[in-house]
Amino acid sequence: MVVEKAQSTGVDFRYRIYNADGSEVEQCGNGARAFVKFVTDKGLTSKHAIKVETMSGVIEPALESDGRVTVDMGAPILQASDVPFDTHGLQGKPEGGDLLWPLDLKGKTIWISVVSMGNPHAVQVVDDIESAPVLTDGPLIEHHLRFPRRVNAGYMQVIDRSNIKLRVFERGAGETLSCGTGSCAAVVAGIRRGLLISPVAVQTRGGELTIAWDGAGSAVRMTGPAVNVFEGEIDIG
Repeated sequence: MVVEKAQSTGVDFRYRIYNADGSEVEQCGNGARAFVKFVTDKGLTSKHAIKVETMSGVIEPALESDGRVTVDMGAPILQASDVPFDTHGLQGKPEGGDLLWPLDLKGKTIWISVVSMGNPHAVQVVDDIESAPVLTDGPLIEHHLRFPRRVNAGYMQVIDRSNIKLRVFERGAGETLSCGTGSCAAVVAGIRRGLLISPVAVQTRGGELTIAWDGAGSAVRMTGPAVNVFEGEIDIG
């Protein structure tokens, strides 16, 4: 992540996000929490709530008194073509207020919810998060031709209507310990499918996030910790 000066008036910072493979991406929910912690700790701002430009628009992270960070992630994008996802020749399957799409993975069909949180996500429900084929199917989903910009593949296990477990195979990075935008996308998909009610606790291998969403047209709010664990210097000259 790179801290830059804002290019728009009324905005405090601009930040850019690069994956492990060098690709630049539109959004990073966990990164947004780390960002406000970083600029506050480094004295780059005296504000506890800031506006930050990203490739996908302006987000508003706020540092809470208990050290956690709440981020206004904006409203999710639910139109498949805007994610973008190519639905040509496909027949969607209604579930609750959502429309699930079939995705062929070398002869096996999975059903996914398609959501963008400024970056594309394909969310599927699994019975057991530990045995889910994240490492084998995740790369196939990420590079599927129906996602022209690639996609983050989310695997959601519903514990009850207020709790889920989640693993995400991230675009350009592989499976990560936690994915903020993936957590938001999973909760949006779960609420639309009638499986969840807001707010929802999302348990990942890296910790827990709380995601709240009031329905179509409203912003997704993500709350979770941000802790400084390491500092260093690197010579890139």
